[in-house]
Amino acid sequence: MQLTILGNSSGGPFHGRHYTAQVLQVENHTFLIDCGEGTQMQIFKYRVKVDACKQLFISHLHGDHVFGLMGLITNWSHRKRSEPLQIFSPPGLRELIETSIRVCGVRLSYDIEFQEVDATVSAKVFENAKVEVWTIPLHHRSPTTGWLFREKTKPRNIRPEKIEEYGIPYPQVPGIKAGDDFELPDGRVIPNAELTLDPPKPVSYAFCSDTAFSETVIEVVRGVDLLYHEATFTNENIQEAEISFHSTAAQAAEVARRAAVKLLILGHISGRYADTDQHLAEAKAVFERVEIAEEGKAWVVGRAESIPLPD
Repeated sequence: MQLTILGNSSGGPFHGRHYTAQVLQVENHTFLIDCGEGTQMQIFKYRVKVDACKQLFISHLHGDHVFGLMGLITNWSHRKRSEPLQIFSPPGLRELIETSIRVCGVRLSYDIEFQEVDATVSAKVFENAKVEVWTIPLHHRSPTTGWLFREKTKPRNIRPEKIEEYGIPYPQVPGIKAGDDFELPDGRVIPNAELTLDPPKPVSYAFCSDTAFSETVIEVVRGVDLLYHEATFTNENIQEAEISFHSTAAQAAEVARRAAVKLLILGHISGRYADTDQHLAEAKAVFERVEIAEEGKAWVVGRAESIPLPD
């Protein structure tokens, strides 16, 4: 599971930062999370492959998280996309997109399936063979949901040398990887533990877009490997954070500390801040394992370090 940051700004494309957008890759499945204005430019800049994206997750309908969507879905149509697209969001996105399509005279080459979610509860809204996606109730000025991606447990890894040692027929390998024992022709049973190795531990990623500090968030994201949490303000602007239902860097770090997450990355930085040094310092005073969700970097979920992307 790899997360790529395309945008981490709030309030405007200031100081070289762009509006919220992320790409999560889970093996051969690509998920786009939020789609602020300029997302396509960031995709091209960092050469991120999103054409295979079948599911798109929008946290809420504020423009800095959704105004890049119409351009992206139109561009896919110009490129003769035929694969259907699922878009998950709180209510209202269907009206926004279908009105824009009608007014602009757009004819899409593919179908869009809108999946409206309840932003007030944590519920599983999507799954495939590799991952489950759950909503995270957030506390903002409009219905807003975060997204929790939980990797499913992989099959056990069969020891190649055991296939040869016991003459295991290949049609029986999938069953052994699923946990079966193997019976030899003489009736002896070889336990699965001798034949296989444990699979890697499943990892998890939580995306917490615009939100005030929330006890509910702490419970839902408890123990995740990687948490993205908005940190629009620093402590000197905590009153403005409260009024606008946003968080400070220290509040985001408190969520990470109390939820015992493995690593926190901070984003959605207000345009009033020329750099993120104060955000990082205030967060580290509360929770040590924290970084800035810097554009053009990727994180392999479950590892501690980021990966620079080609520029």
